[in-house]
Amino acid sequence: MTAPLQGLRVLEVASWLAAPSCAALMADMGASVIKVEPPGGDSYRKMYKALLGGDGVHPAYQFDNRGKRGVCVNLETPEGVELVKTLARDVDVFITNLTWDRLERYTLTDGDIHAVAPRAVFAVLSGYGTHGPDSHRQAFDQTAFWARSGAMSIFGDRDEGSLISRGGYGDRTTCLNLLASILAALRLRDQSGEPQYVEVTLQRTGIWALASDVCGALSTRLQPEKTSRNAPPNPIWNSYTTSDGREILLVMPFATPFWPKFCRMAERPEWVSDTRFQDLLGLAEYGPSIVPEIRAMFAKHDLAYWREKLDAAGLIWEPVATLPEVAEDPVLLEADAFSVIVHERAGAMEVVSAPFHIRGADIEVRGPAPDAGQHTREVFAEAGLSAARIDELLAKGVLATE
Repeated sequence: MTAPLQGLRVLEVASWLAAPSCAALMADMGASVIKVEPPGGDSYRKMYKALLGGDGVHPAYQFDNRGKRGVCVNLETPEGVELVKTLARDVDVFITNLTWDRLERYTLTDGDIHAVAPRAVFAVLSGYGTHGPDSHRQAFDQTAFWARSGAMSIFGDRDEGSLISRGGYGDRTTCLNLLASILAALRLRDQSGEPQYVEVTLQRTGIWALASDVCGALSTRLQPEKTSRNAPPNPIWNSYTTSDGREILLVMPFATPFWPKFCRMAERPEWVSDTRFQDLLGLAEYGPSIVPEIRAMFAKHDLAYWREKLDAAGLIWEPVATLPEVAEDPVLLEADAFSVIVHERAGAMEVVSAPFHIRGADIEVRGPAPDAGQHTREVFAEAGLSAARIDELLAKGVLATE
């Protein structure tokens, strides 16, 4: 099988999650990826060292940086910047999440990179854009993707307040947007022969993911109301708890044909003929009045019982899976959704595979994440620096191997 991006050269000057995750997926598809970190490593790596002590080797960091080679370069020195430009000369893609003011200070903007790599795709990831009113504002996915996209204002039960998203949730959604944009830009580059510029933001990816609600707000300028499990607008689009404490989610957005099927499953035929429940408007108005009965019904039996009943009735539902259950899900195992990384010191660890499949293509995890500066000597020797020059730069603190 052929790796789709075999022969493609990628230089990543980025930290944390979204941009590195994109580069990791490109490595899965066969691209040669070099990760540039400051001496001591990027902040994401340092966080795990602070939390875990020692090397801080963690599956999540391995996931976002697998299959790359790593160098440490001090961009606060003019020599360090020139060394990054040296590496950029032969790349097809330059990926960064440095804020624009830092890119200008380091002379690593798209103009600077295209001056040395006239056929490169320059891809920049930011919270809010590179040239708008908040271009210099620092952001995490929880702030830009989750809070400022409006998602945080409508997620969560009305009776319990807003939810704080899990770390990396918006980053890894945004990484797919960045990957798609880069692949499209490579296609355009090959058609035109011109260098390309790609810009993706956490905030815009957030509103894309929330587009159904955002489009409604664009039309009405009204805020959607949060729903309540105790008084949902549709009792068969709601979650309920079984006798063994498991939560199940019903998602049946139409009264026909789902409401009659549900009523027969619940052994409540009188609800089928009840004129209050004949359409969605009726379910929205009167459905909350019977939610306590439905809740009590589900609480009488365990998940295994309801699994059989709901499936037999042809209803749309799923149990709320725990992550250990996800790790053993036969659908995911059949799809090779998980891969194993073997790290020299930490041993084998499971991570999530690329979230797509291309028939006949070689897409796989190609090794662990590099240690900070693990390949500094190797990469700069390939770039034409002598061993003596590399030693000199290491001694000056321009390069580092750890």
